[in-house]
Amino acid sequence: MADNWNLIGHEWAVDMLQQQVARGEVRHAYLFCGPPGLGRRTLALRLAQALNCTMPIAAGIPCGTCRDCKQIDSMQHPDLNVIQALDDDGLPKENGTLKVDYVRAVQHSLSLKPYQAKYRVALFLRFQEANDSAANALLKTLEEAPAHAILLLTADTPEQLLPTIVSRCEVLRLRALPISSIESDLLKHGVEIEQSRLLAHISGGRPGYARRLVDDMTLLEKREERLNDLQTLLPASRVEKFAYADKLSKDKEGMRQVILIWLSYWRDVMLRAAGAETPLVNVDRNMEIEFLASRLDLSAARRVVGDLESALEKMDKNVNSRLLAEVLLLDWPKV
Repeated sequence: MADNWNLIGHEWAVDMLQQQVARGEVRHAYLFCGPPGLGRRTLALRLAQALNCTMPIAAGIPCGTCRDCKQIDSMQHPDLNVIQALDDDGLPKENGTLKVDYVRAVQHSLSLKPYQAKYRVALFLRFQEANDSAANALLKTLEEAPAHAILLLTADTPEQLLPTIVSRCEVLRLRALPISSIESDLLKHGVEIEQSRLLAHISGGRPGYARRLVDDMTLLEKREERLNDLQTLLPASRVEKFAYADKLSKDKEGMRQVILIWLSYWRDVMLRAAGAETPLVNVDRNMEIEFLASRLDLSAARRVVGDLESALEKMDKNVNSRLLAEVLLLDWPKV
């Protein structure tokens, strides 16, 4: 495996983990934090490979090609348990609920000796989606985990989890990468220059999200559609806003994605209203954003950003989606 565990960025995290593996000082639990698409899961899997690789290139550097490395990379290793929220069909579901049954099932597995590797690894994805019972069950697992078990958790922020869980983990707070790093990576993968620049900005420094945008062009189309909706809604009447809110609220997960797109746009407006030199996320909408920023003061832009962030939090608490959407749109400034 090449330098930096074949990862883009997060060199400090790779270096720290590699040293711990090489010295035999691995912790029993790690928490990888940061926004989705940043590489949390990939870094966790690389650590699992470093722990269980049968042909390491050097101490703490997995080969990436042995049977164990390949099985871990595809999340199909007999000593790797991946635990995450699932839908009714048993498929992974973002913003779902991670239930206590999933944690209990892995508790028994961790108590057994590994089948073929040195360590049993349990990877809990998006653990902020765990309900209270699941979180408490994990706490018990953390307290009683055997020496051959390593627990790896991912979450958006440590603050979303029980402090007692966070205190029992080595916490790695991953940061967004420079836009130039994402652009270079996309160019290496054959993406055209202009497209690489656009996707690097839209990704907000998240390599995984940038690659998802390359692989699924419908994500860009939906973004374009939702930003066009935003422009249409700004001067719209109350009746038009009510009609849009009604349509939007019928698909809760869809509504969440729309709010995230709008939030990235309004953050750009707020930054420009503040006169910040920070690169825009929605660089292809530069003219619109500059215009809006010139028509609004900073407090108005900041209020919209705050309302959108608050709406995302309220959606997690099962607030009435239609009412939430109506209030959100009616409070937007007229321009």
